Amino acid sequence: MKNLTKLRQNIVVLSVLLFGLVGSVFAGDDAPSWVSQVAGSSIPAYDIKNVPAVVLLDEYVASVDSGGKISTTSRYAIKILTNEGRRLAIARGFYLTSGSKVTDIDAWLLPPDGKVQAFGKKSVIDMVDDPDDIYNEGRIKAIDATDSAVVGSVFAYTVTTEESTLFYQDQWSFQGRLPVLRGRYSLNLPSGWAASSVTFNAPEIRPQVSGSTYTWELSNLKPITWEPMSPSVGNLAPRIAVNYGPADAKGRSFPDWKSVSTWATPFYDSMAIVDDNVAAKARELTANAKTELEMIQAIGTFVQNLQYIAIDIGVGYGNGYKPRASSIVLSRGYGDCKDKATLMRAMLKALKIDAYPIIVYSGDPDFVREAFPSPKQFNHCIIAVKVSDATQAPSVIVDPKLGRLLIFDATDAYTPVGDLPDYLQNSLAVALAGDNGGLMRMPLLPAEDNKVERTLNVSLTDSGELKGTIREHSTGQASTGERTALRRESAADYRKTLERWITRAATAAKLVDFKTTDQFANAAFDLSLDFTAPAYGQLMQSRLMTFKPAFVGRRSGTAFTESKRTTPISLDEASVIETATFELPAGFIVDETPEPLDLKTEFGTYRSTYEVKGQQLIYKRHFQTKRSLIPAEKYAEVRDFYGKIRDAEQSPVVLLKK
Repeated sequence: MKNLTKLRQNIVVLSVLLFGLVGSVFAGDDAPSWVSQVAGSSIPAYDIKNVPAVVLLDEYVASVDSGGKISTTSRYAIKILTNEGRRLAIARGFYLTSGSKVTDIDAWLLPPDGKVQAFGKKSVIDMVDDPDDIYNEGRIKAIDATDSAVVGSVFAYTVTTEESTLFYQDQWSFQGRLPVLRGRYSLNLPSGWAASSVTFNAPEIRPQVSGSTYTWELSNLKPITWEPMSPSVGNLAPRIAVNYGPADAKGRSFPDWKSVSTWATPFYDSMAIVDDNVAAKARELTANAKTELEMIQAIGTFVQNLQYIAIDIGVGYGNGYKPRASSIVLSRGYGDCKDKATLMRAMLKALKIDAYPIIVYSGDPDFVREAFPSPKQFNHCIIAVKVSDATQAPSVIVDPKLGRLLIFDATDAYTPVGDLPDYLQNSLAVALAGDNGGLMRMPLLPAEDNKVERTLNVSLTDSGELKGTIREHSTGQASTGERTALRRESAADYRKTLERWITRAATAAKLVDFKTTDQFANAAFDLSLDFTAPAYGQLMQSRLMTFKPAFVGRRSGTAFTESKRTTPISLDEASVIETATFELPAGFIVDETPEPLDLKTEFGTYRSTYEVKGQQLIYKRHFQTKRSLIPAEKYAEVRDFYGKIRDAEQSPVVLLKK
């Protein structure tokens, strides 16, 4: 399901666009007065280095008539501060062929030498918005001035559109990552209409009201820097959600989440068709299933393996919210997310198992806000299967009206029934179940269900060579990461991935052999890896040998070495448990081990121990975090936690030759 909020959100500067300037550029033309005015704005100094550009003005004006038709005008101007910022000199207007159009687009470039370059109709390129779709009504009109822009240039554009709106609702973000000198959103309404708003990520922004015109405005917004493991810009930048319309706007705006469910449910119910072919396929797939869970797994795996293809027709008239009939999806063997959910629902219905569509936002579990009931907050569709007490799975939740529900994403080919992609976990979503539907929280699977259990059985020779086997058993989303890498990469590339992992611990390490076992149905993945690492143990004065018992680290991690931070830290549920058994070289004894470490914080724990048994050193460590959003003011606690772990894992064991 396409996110229809793109009608506004995509009228922004495009960061990368793979085409060059086409058409005529006229030098010496005059820019409009508003461009000349903002071009003279003074630019403040920012704490962040190398800010590529500053937004001088970002203005959006929407005028609505009594029939719900909207004309919009966007004015946008940036000043380019670095060479990297030149790529931002692109104007872009989004439209749907079925329900909107870009009526005008113009751009101007004001280089430091003062010669204005105007870009008119002959400079406009019209292209499809998403080239991955077989058919997509979303298109873009754009003007690319990147080749002409230099540092110090001001690039400005105006885009005018006309569209028919499905809802009397809108969303507006006052910035992306760039600093903004002035951001303004204006709404012109017919007489007798009214508007209201809610503010996210900032104190309440109250509109200025003049008659039936509402204007929300902010100024002097600082840049939002990228930092590791920070929330998305959508959860940092100030934004508003607006409801407007006449007193009776039923079906065009929504007073509560139940009304969202009652509006959308009929679209899905009418398409979950159980014809003879659908019923026969459901019986065929589950012929050997012995339990309710096995039946759901059989249907879910089949639907997962259907090709994902989006053919977006009539989006401007609401078809972006409507699935295709389940019978059609089955016969064609492909569909998008809502098509797959509808087919799975129909097949389960043939087996007397109830299920409900769930609309959710994919990509950011914190994006949807309870204070703004609207279908426009969502861009994805998954399914909730009603299950009995006999079905036990990590992704089962209990809803007070709908009962026990197993949540599943049939679009994600790497996450099996019973698990849920981490980017959907703990997010707010809407169950489309008529009067019984509404807003619900998706499951957050605990760290125990997203775990890596690692064992190392290795031997160290008197020359310092380390050799042996690493075995990992991953579950939940940890297994999804391993499975994804194995399926997407070629055999040679996957081997290189493993080689890079062990050579980060020892540059001379060699991968001897490896074996993988994907237990997809159980959300598990096993990896066994044989290796050698010459000179891993360092000989000193012919009597001492040192080595680090923490041989390998996590596949990915963040050091948190920066002295300060401006954005919160977002952590996920995760657990790594390792037991490493080192067979020590004959004639050497353990002289010194690092101090064991035991850390406990609100967001994570870590424990390491050392034990000597004869000629063996047994090293254990357990790292675990829980999903947390930690304010930037507490960054020192996070840095201290990870810093102590880093120091402990860099500390060597000292062996003494007898």
